Amino acid sequence: MSERKEFRDLATPAEATAAIEDLDLTPDPETVPLREARGRVLGARIDAAIDVPGFDRASVDGYAVRAADTVGADEADPVELDLVGEVHAGEAPDVTVPAGGCAEISTGAVLPEGADAVVMVERTDSVSGGDAASDRTVRVRTSLAPGDRVMFAGADVAAGERALGPGTELGPREIGLLAALGVDEVPVRGRPVVGIVSTGEELVRPGGDLDSGAGQIYDVNSYTTATAVEAAGGEARLYPHAGDDYDAMERVLREAATECDLVLSSGSTSASAVDVIYRVIEERGELLLHGVAVKPGKPMLVGRLVGSERGSDASSDEGSESDGGCAYVGLPGYPVSALTIFRTFVAPAIRDAAGLPEARTATMEGTMAVAERYAEGRLRYMPAGLVTDGGGRTLVYPVDKGSGATTSLVEADGVVAVDPDVEYLDAGESVTVQLFSPDVRPPTLFGVGEDDPLLSTLLDRVARGPRPASGERGDPRATVSTTHRPRYLGVGSREGLRRLRDDVPDVAVTSAPGPVEVDHEPVGAWTREWGLVVPAGNPEGVDGLADLADRDLRFVNRTTASGLRTSLGNAVADLAAERGVDRHDVVDAIDGFDAGTRAHESPARRVLAGRADAGLGLRATAADLDAGFVPVGEETVHVLANPDRVEKPGVNALERAIAEADAAIAELPGYGRP
Repeated sequence: MSERKEFRDLATPAEATAAIEDLDLTPDPETVPLREARGRVLGARIDAAIDVPGFDRASVDGYAVRAADTVGADEADPVELDLVGEVHAGEAPDVTVPAGGCAEISTGAVLPEGADAVVMVERTDSVSGGDAASDRTVRVRTSLAPGDRVMFAGADVAAGERALGPGTELGPREIGLLAALGVDEVPVRGRPVVGIVSTGEELVRPGGDLDSGAGQIYDVNSYTTATAVEAAGGEARLYPHAGDDYDAMERVLREAATECDLVLSSGSTSASAVDVIYRVIEERGELLLHGVAVKPGKPMLVGRLVGSERGSDASSDEGSESDGGCAYVGLPGYPVSALTIFRTFVAPAIRDAAGLPEARTATMEGTMAVAERYAEGRLRYMPAGLVTDGGGRTLVYPVDKGSGATTSLVEADGVVAVDPDVEYLDAGESVTVQLFSPDVRPPTLFGVGEDDPLLSTLLDRVARGPRPASGERGDPRATVSTTHRPRYLGVGSREGLRRLRDDVPDVAVTSAPGPVEVDHEPVGAWTREWGLVVPAGNPEGVDGLADLADRDLRFVNRTTASGLRTSLGNAVADLAAERGVDRHDVVDAIDGFDAGTRAHESPARRVLAGRADAGLGLRATAADLDAGFVPVGEETVHVLANPDRVEKPGVNALERAIAEADAAIAELPGYGRP
């Protein structure tokens, strides 16, 4: 009688988890066409190469005007403007709006030269002075400020801005954003190729002839396991089922090991003497584990298997051994046991190798992080983001950048359905979020604030993350994910600090001058040199801020939310004090000071496009874009944390990344330590 293999020393679930974690399932990265990128995981950061939109456009139907012409206008005392033409969406404007003039404009149309605002048609009256269109005037019944009803170029996504980070799972929303940026090929993490081999003389593939009298059964495990592999983010390959003959089993297993990142078998792992698969692994690889103290699913194998060259004698010792062989897991033969073991131990490892997060349900309960008012009397699906507080409680915050912004979808995790009779969601109120995907989870790090090139690099490092220490392994139900999932919104220093005071993000990044607020926890800091970005060679000979005020130069500023603009404002105030004039006199003398762009590269790109003579920016930005630079000052970028969340792993990871950032700082011109 043959000797039976007995399970004398069963591994614990924690040991089984650790054994599978130690197997290398990581596939090679790939580049795929955008149309085939759905469901894949981004392998590298995608920065916007263009502004979206690529032009200043009207956000309503109405009239393009000069805001200065409407000062003081109201219902009782409107102003009349001469109609000089019209601009339609999809057409290049052929008119220029002069002082005292206006042009009819459609939603989405390019803002014509001379205009800096759009008045809604509902706030105007058309007055005809004759038969010709040129005789018409428009009565405007409201005052406007520069930028009203205008979506400026780059307001949605600015060229050079971080669009999507590595580790982002690509769905319809992300594909739409990439399409808007003109991306046609996407770098993605590879899908681990998983070979599936069912063993046993009794197995017949579905569709084949079944002899029940001989004890034959249809092969269930190959199909259930393949489907589970694909649901976990892997690519499944089915191999012919192997019988209980050693040579046949060795041949098919080593063929699969040559072609795959992981081989899964089911059956032939029990203590029966005819089960020989464990001998194949021991003789042609390494058996790390045989038997786990779990029910169902005790007969489980974990090891490595050396592949064989295609066409070679599988029984020979010549193989394609590399790094100890291909990862191998043997699943139990019973379908329920096999699927249970797969979902508990193997699926998390496949998801981790593919870069996918742990699966979640399609809805999530949370509490509103901030109050949200809505009183339009209609059913509303509020885009919402998720974040966890220091105690692990899920907080929900509204995400809304306007109906024309594609990034609102990327930054949201789902929607909250707000009934028509609900006018107000209070902070702390319980809500149900309908997730965009069952796999959605709150980011492990949520930050807001200043746009900064060093920060993008640090977030990339946080996203990669270290592997967990062995002491952190244990629960077989836990994911084996080794990365963090940071989310960062470049809303500017001022807005970032406001949101941090409202306890929404984990961290805020600010370069606004002044003391750090005492109720925020410092995480790290760095300095950056700022000044005026000019064309290469500085053809206008710009020497400093004084030239902007004294000469006929076109300037591009940042928005008021930017800390960089605050630094500029302080420098302008100093210049005014030196001259003994009011600060507003200097501001008024700078052409373009009051208008602003959102991201750090936007002014520089407008300068390089010939749309301005100088723009507010960083030395690092000028160097990266091969532009000229006129230094003005230095500012400190502070990363501040919510005191209740300083122990969150994502915050700790960012703090470590900042502390270890000397090499990254050295690579950026004008950057340093405070």
